[in-house]
Amino acid sequence: MIGDPGAGIGGGHHIEWPWVERYARQFEACRVSGGEVAVVLSETRSRPIVVETARLALASLGVVPVEVVVPTPPNPGPLPIRSTGASVAIDDNPAAMAALRAADFVADCTVEGLLHAPELTSILEAGTRILMISNEHPENCERWPVDDGLAGRVARGLALLEAASIMTVTSDAGTDLTVDLDGSFRAGSHGWCDRPGTIAHWPGGLVLAFPAAGSVHGTVVMAPGDVNLTFKRYVESTVRLTVVDDHITAIAGEGVDAELFSSYLAAFGEPEAYATSHVGWGLNPSARWESMAMWDRSDLNGTELRAFAGNFLYSTGANEVAGRFCRGHFDLPMRRCTIALDGEPVVTAGALISDLGPD
Repeated sequence: MIGDPGAGIGGGHHIEWPWVERYARQFEACRVSGGEVAVVLSETRSRPIVVETARLALASLGVVPVEVVVPTPPNPGPLPIRSTGASVAIDDNPAAMAALRAADFVADCTVEGLLHAPELTSILEAGTRILMISNEHPENCERWPVDDGLAGRVARGLALLEAASIMTVTSDAGTDLTVDLDGSFRAGSHGWCDRPGTIAHWPGGLVLAFPAAGSVHGTVVMAPGDVNLTFKRYVESTVRLTVVDDHITAIAGEGVDAELFSSYLAAFGEPEAYATSHVGWGLNPSARWESMAMWDRSDLNGTELRAFAGNFLYSTGANEVAGRFCRGHFDLPMRRCTIALDGEPVVTAGALISDLGPD
């Protein structure tokens, strides 16, 4: 037993050496080395086993990590918050911000992550590299190796996305969506950050666009087997969403999936919760659609389901490009969709074109 950080959420009383090694290899891909200033950022409700694994992995690389722990603020409701990528724990605390801005590298072990946190821009502007580590059991990471080929595939996918003006998404289930890409912010993540002022989530393998306001129209149909990651649930009954000027204007479907979807969005009282956050597709063959079936919900964050190869990821809620911020948020990876850029498919019925598939 390497350490005894406590059970954490979902259990697990000790740290396995393979987890420390996998974290260390991911940190090496982020060009972490002895002599750098590294911060392990967590909050009081972070999973202790994740925080301790990150600390030990940095130490194994000859780095003396600085630990920054901030209180997890109370949730004002009305519902639990899950997997937003927008931690509110830092709350612009000046001491925490000073440490994060002074760091070369941050292992982000906050519960929700810094990807959409309001403080992110300031931290990145200081040149800090941030790796967002999912709030889930470290055993998951054993299956996510550093894949040099993935970085190339993400780069090729991003180049195609950046060159395009229109994205269309269709499926046999009834999805028929059009996204005007002009004015959107486009990004790719292969799972590590090796340049100053960059952030990555692990595992990576995603290409995304954050559309400008008024750029998304059509129909999104979630079919059985598609995933509602906010609920950590495989959809069992069809959910049909009508999207007008970025916003979901109608939710239809017979079954509890549509009822849960509708009730969740309404509970926040935020029109922005109905809006499009980002759209894109996954490219990572090590990320598995089936994995959610193997874990208790408390032990899984589901980051890999956002990245499994060939999925169409439609997300609702905060979109900084469109000037929208909110607490309600859905990530909805869908299978068997066809995604085209200016009429040229990049994903056909859930299968990547050859240039974007595994080498």
